[in-house]
Amino acid sequence: MPEGHSIHRVARVHRRWLVGRRFTADSPQGRLDRAARVLSGRVLLGVDAHGKHLFHVFEGDVRLHIHLGLFGRIRHFRSEAPAPSLACRLRLASTAATLHLSGPSACELLTPEGEAALRARLGEDPLRAEASPDRAYARLTSGRMPLAQALLDQGRIAGVGNIVRAEALFLARLPPLLPACELERGAFDTLWSAMRTLLEDGARDGLIVTPGAPPLPSPGRKRAERFCVYGRTGLPCPCCGAKVKGQTLAARTLYSCAACQGVDRVRRPRRARAGEGEASR
Repeated sequence: MPEGHSIHRVARVHRRWLVGRRFTADSPQGRLDRAARVLSGRVLLGVDAHGKHLFHVFEGDVRLHIHLGLFGRIRHFRSEAPAPSLACRLRLASTAATLHLSGPSACELLTPEGEAALRARLGEDPLRAEASPDRAYARLTSGRMPLAQALLDQGRIAGVGNIVRAEALFLARLPPLLPACELERGAFDTLWSAMRTLLEDGARDGLIVTPGAPPLPSPGRKRAERFCVYGRTGLPCPCCGAKVKGQTLAARTLYSCAACQGVDRVRRPRRARAGEGEASR
């Protein structure tokens, strides 16, 4: 699933290419015929991102909300676009570019009130200028859910995925199974700063390179994501040399360095109470 930096990067591209353009719309797959009819002929006025959610605002106060989920994809064509595939849920075309959207977990039209209600359910997004660390800390530390699990709850922190979770916890030297309610404010501030830096770098560069990550095995590869712990189970930690550990937490693989993050000094929290699960989107 694309993390928040990828969605913010898409929003920036769309603002640069597409705002001010009039679009035609259709739904080759047929599932969004009504939405396509509403959008067709309207001018795009703005594009925004909040966490993993993308919002396009068209004239007439019409808002298109997109959440790509695990399998969603937006293809961009600046020159002549190919025929859409049968999986294309929505096609938006202007004189500047054509977009093909396929496989999103959500693609819907919203009123301004509907958009506001959706955003109210989301947590603070470290990439947004108005994000409040105070509100983020209050939401993140409510309940005894393991910190690593709480970070993926989009109602607490919006935009964080498995990569940023693993790397930020490592950079902050925090044990991932620490009960969220036991996270001290100073440690949270370090974690928030690490998350924001990783997401900002990803939004700017299109990829994440964690500070201190091991070098690329091939010097000829100039652009590739590099991490300290994510996806490196059994490999040496770049800081201490201990083996990186991979374990399953809430159906997701969690990566950490026991030596650097004090994993073995924190007991596994009890099972989270009902209602403390991840936000669905």
